[in-house]
Amino acid sequence: MIIVLRPEATKDVADEIMARIEELGCKPLYMPGAERTVLGALGDERILGQLRLDSHPMVEKVTEILAPYKLVSREFHPHDTVVSIGDVPVGGDKFTVIAGPCSIESFDQLRDTALAVKASGASCLRGGAYKPRTSPYAFQGLGLEGLEIMQKVTAETGLPGITEIVEVSDIERVYDHASAFQVGARNMQNFRLLLELGKSDKPVILKRGMAASVKDLLMAAEYIVSEGNSKVILCERGIRTFETATRNTLDLNAIPVIKKRSHLPVIVDPSHGTGVREFVNPMAFAAAACGADGIIVEVHRNPAEALSDGAQSLFPDQFADLMRKLKPFVEAAGKEL
Repeated sequence: MIIVLRPEATKDVADEIMARIEELGCKPLYMPGAERTVLGALGDERILGQLRLDSHPMVEKVTEILAPYKLVSREFHPHDTVVSIGDVPVGGDKFTVIAGPCSIESFDQLRDTALAVKASGASCLRGGAYKPRTSPYAFQGLGLEGLEIMQKVTAETGLPGITEIVEVSDIERVYDHASAFQVGARNMQNFRLLLELGKSDKPVILKRGMAASVKDLLMAAEYIVSEGNSKVILCERGIRTFETATRNTLDLNAIPVIKKRSHLPVIVDPSHGTGVREFVNPMAFAAAACGADGIIVEVHRNPAEALSDGAQSLFPDQFADLMRKLKPFVEAAGKEL
């Protein structure tokens, strides 16, 4: 539930109410504002009802959060959250472009791609050091060597680095080499991993699972935020349907739905969403038009040589063309590229 205190309520009043919440075995939250102090209480509504806070003289209003996801809901936090990856904001009036190869293959490959996407206007660099693949015989990434390459390239280019995390045991290692974690579609409901990432202070890009509903995605985000890490960026990357013309079905309906239900920023992955290089541009434009806070795009210095996802990766000149044509769509949506 959400408890709005009266303007004259002191910190001692807030502490007293939070202590009562904690005594019942529930979790209190303290959210001071410019005009009002707001408290949160997470737990069984039947237990919280015993507090009868609506009759407290210093309580202005008590509202129950009806959504099963509490902390990520718009009811709990009515204003949009902006998450910073390094010094790059995601959300608010900014439209953030993250670009880079699917996999880190060598220092030169990542460096060349990073310089190209930076020159065209990308704000962050993506690149996978650990790659969970459908086939056990496919390229699985360079592991620690890939992380070290990412760290060197981001230091040289100034682009914050984003890389996928697949194991709880790798969290500390990835933390030391990248600016943000990416949780892939296959790990969206790896709840142990999500809980551990919730104890970190680095941003997490959480991708929607291939067969996950919007509710499933928001509940997965709740796992991270419930442990204290509110720096979560949601990512729509396409879902599995009966359609075979594209790799996935990019569900852009999800963007306004998520925006209505949650305060977290949401970006779109048109590369995985389509799996076809020629379709990336139009779906990136559509992502901007429907209210997304950014896109994450696969770019490779030479996709014909890519060890993974070459068919959906843009050539550097194609990415430059995308950035030129994207601007009017972003501006029409009221954001700044």
